[in-house]
Amino acid sequence: MTQKKFLITSALPYANGPIHFGHMAGAYLSGDVYNRHRKLQGHKTLFISGSDEHGVAIMLNAKKTGEDYQEYVNKWHKEHADLFVKYGVDFDFFGQTSADYHEKEVVEWFKVLHDKGYIEPRDSQQLYCNDCNNHLPDRFVEGQCYKCDYEHARGDECPNCGEFIDPIKLTKTVCKICGSNNIKEVTVTQYYILLSKYHKEYRQWFATKSDWRKTVYPYVDSLTKENLHDRAITRDIDWGIDVPLPNTEGKKLYVWFDAPIGYVSNTKKFLEQTNSSEDYLKDWWNNDDVELTHFIGKDNIIFHTVIFPTMSLASGICKAADQVPANQFLNLEGKQFSKSAGHYVDAGVAIGKFGQDALRYYLLSILPETTDSSFSWEQLQAKVNNELANNIGNFLNRCLKFTQKNWAEGMPAKYYEGFSSSEWADKLKEDILELHELVNEYSIKKGIEKVMSIGQSANNFFSENAPWAQIKTDVDAAGKTLAYSSIYALCLGVVMKPFLPELSKNILVHFNNVLDEEMEKRIYAADLSVLDSIFANGHVLTQPVEALVPKIDDSLIKEELEALASK
Repeated sequence: MTQKKFLITSALPYANGPIHFGHMAGAYLSGDVYNRHRKLQGHKTLFISGSDEHGVAIMLNAKKTGEDYQEYVNKWHKEHADLFVKYGVDFDFFGQTSADYHEKEVVEWFKVLHDKGYIEPRDSQQLYCNDCNNHLPDRFVEGQCYKCDYEHARGDECPNCGEFIDPIKLTKTVCKICGSNNIKEVTVTQYYILLSKYHKEYRQWFATKSDWRKTVYPYVDSLTKENLHDRAITRDIDWGIDVPLPNTEGKKLYVWFDAPIGYVSNTKKFLEQTNSSEDYLKDWWNNDDVELTHFIGKDNIIFHTVIFPTMSLASGICKAADQVPANQFLNLEGKQFSKSAGHYVDAGVAIGKFGQDALRYYLLSILPETTDSSFSWEQLQAKVNNELANNIGNFLNRCLKFTQKNWAEGMPAKYYEGFSSSEWADKLKEDILELHELVNEYSIKKGIEKVMSIGQSANNFFSENAPWAQIKTDVDAAGKTLAYSSIYALCLGVVMKPFLPELSKNILVHFNNVLDEEMEKRIYAADLSVLDSIFANGHVLTQPVEALVPKIDDSLIKEELEALASK
């Protein structure tokens, strides 16, 4: 396979609170699986993300906690970065949009787009609090929705009906800074990005994206067919990147504009930190030979399929996305995650209780790739216990323990002979190649199902040949069954690597004395002829064999359900 370059991003998590399972399933696990998959195929990849650290919501919550803005976002940045490590989400670089290197990149983008006539000042109406003397953009204000009458609509969106809100139209308005109702309407000058000027060119580019998901392409098509809407990209606030123009004191570039540029600035910073000879634009972001994929949730579709591509193409700085496989929403026990309502699970606490393998497996098996799905504690237990533990874990435990017990000095090479040209190898090759097709097309959920089917084939082979019975009458037959089962275990550990890296590592540790990275890549490419050289001298299981997939106890699930019900 010819080596290609893949630039992979996952949505920048907002540095304003904990990450929950919906976030993990929305953008991060899928991106991680895809990145690991492409690496195992032998391609060159960069997996980039980072904290989104500007915006009104961060300012409001930092004020509530009494923390300095920078201190506040640094705290959440560290918590998020640590959590990704625990879940095995292996970014090459996880940066911060409050960093100086990011500001330099954003200012450059602004200047290029401004010089090309895609940014201009416009007067607009904004709410202003007479009591605390603050402008009230977006979430600085709350009021009654003019569409559904919900009394706590935010200044950017109504959480009840989903309407994108014009804060001027809200009634019963309240300042979120001081709680005052003494609010007036004032005229302010803000800078707008003129997306409408690039409509024709955008539509020409977008016409080449008909292979995008059916939950993405038709939605964006209907949204952009007639025109693109210009958007304000500045605010009168005291946290963010200064507008790099004269006479703009007090104006900051807003999160809509600066956040997606974080993918680019973080790539540049990563290459600098690793002393790479590559240029972040020429070799990656503005290279037509690189495949660029954004992994996001559906609430980020507009930014990644309309706004950021238009910014990239109109500026000429970057290429636009090749793929945007947006996931739908993951709910919790049938209802939306809501920290304010207490319908919420702390992903950090959960990983400590259930471990990476169990949570990655279950979340990947219910990924909301084309429709919304729901996390259920009882279903988590059922899938982990009945599928991962009984299918995979039980097979591995029985196969490896039985081999180590009866061939403690090592399994002779003769028992491994013939597998690579057998009917079982033919089926395994077919399954691995199908796995590639699925993950290449971003069908991660079906990918983990295919891995499990390989595990089931291994389990069936072991059970049907019953080496515990064979060894009583035909030692050679038992040896061959166990040798072939060990090959299945090895191959299962390899194909599992993108999905369950921790379990994969715990399987492959039993083959470290005969396996190297290039051999893994050949197995992952369905080149099973490499097995002949791996086991040419037989194999000795030197590591103690332990249960690899613990079952989830009823008491843990009861505890989670009671905690959820009590909130």
